[in-house]
Amino acid sequence: MSQDIDFSALSLRDTLDLAIAVEEEAKERYDDFAEQMDAHHTSEAAKFFRFMAANEIKHAQKLSAQRAALFGDEPNTADTSALYDIEAPEFDAARAFMSMQAALDVAMEAEVKAWLFYDGALPLVDDAKVKELFVELRDQEQRHQEMIEEARAKMPKEEEFDADDFVDPPAAQ
Repeated sequence: MSQDIDFSALSLRDTLDLAIAVEEEAKERYDDFAEQMDAHHTSEAAKFFRFMAANEIKHAQKLSAQRAALFGDEPNTADTSALYDIEAPEFDAARAFMSMQAALDVAMEAEVKAWLFYDGALPLVDDAKVKELFVELRDQEQRHQEMIEEARAKMPKEEEFDADDFVDPPAAQ
């Protein structure tokens, strides 16, 4: 998670490259979840994950534009091993027949992690335009959390069951 990233050891270019990778990873994960939900005929959850993926790609595009303005086509040298699951939902978070409530829970966790990422980077970003962009993205992550809460408030109460009761155990290899 983002608290483990030593932003003081990153250059501005590496910080931007890492942020772009974070947003792209989240977009890809949401796309995977949407496909999985479609395969299991859970269209509401699929629609929600597609909406979230569209938001993540917008963030990546803003970051890419700022990076290009500052560094042109200089190569990416960021250590992206630190990005694993900074923002993206956990790989195993999507379940067959996932409810909309469960989808909202997964998205909330990812949006909180994204907020922590940008907030953690802010004190160490010196460039005023990049700092402004990170504040904007952090605030958008907060707005995403509010949208998720609003969607939760409109949801009817779900049946009480544990989704893990429906997960097949791993097959022997």
